[in-house]
Amino acid sequence: MPRLLAIGDIHGCSRALDALLLAVKLEPSDQLVTVGDYVDRGPDSRGVLDRIIDLHGSGRLVALRGNHELMMLHARSSSDSLLFWLAVGGQQALESYARPGQAARLDDISEAHLRFLRASCVDWHETERHFFVHGSVTPDSPLDLQPSALLHWEMCTPQTPPHCSGKVMVCGHAEQRGGWPLVLDHAICIDTWAYGGGWLTALDVLSSQIWQANQQGETRKGWIDQPF
Repeated sequence: MPRLLAIGDIHGCSRALDALLLAVKLEPSDQLVTVGDYVDRGPDSRGVLDRIIDLHGSGRLVALRGNHELMMLHARSSSDSLLFWLAVGGQQALESYARPGQAARLDDISEAHLRFLRASCVDWHETERHFFVHGSVTPDSPLDLQPSALLHWEMCTPQTPPHCSGKVMVCGHAEQRGGWPLVLDHAICIDTWAYGGGWLTALDVLSSQIWQANQQGETRKGWIDQPF
């Protein structure tokens, strides 16, 4: 049976991503949705984007933009935007692009990576029973009318109301530092703090099976209604 797999905020954690993909054992029929925040804070934003772009090129991945992708894209627009990005994890991202023996420069960021973030990533994705965003939504508006401030920056919390579509929201952005997704009747937040010593999460939204990996390459699996 085809799986619909959602992967949470990666934040430069390429070792965790590689371990997670091995644990999930991708099949040609699988569809993947990554909910954004590929870059910043962790050590290997460049490597993460290389892997995401390869998966996207295979036709099996829908890649969402997170707020950290927006900050990376805006970093060249002004010195204030650059300083803000560097202060919230952009410095680590920039260093992953640095040439050996040289200081990191903004111009070292791959143009192919920036083009992917601008043109290939999307702000939301919808299926028959679920929709996927990075942050959250306002409950009374369709997805194509949601403001960017909510899609990319709003936090999902236990008080987040259901969306008018009746579909389950799958999102990231709000760090679940206990290492387990936030699970509501109408929403699941799968940012489980990979860069901070937590786990990177993949969720099969159709079966509720879950896989997790960390930067040490450790993995575990279970079910969304059976926390470890």
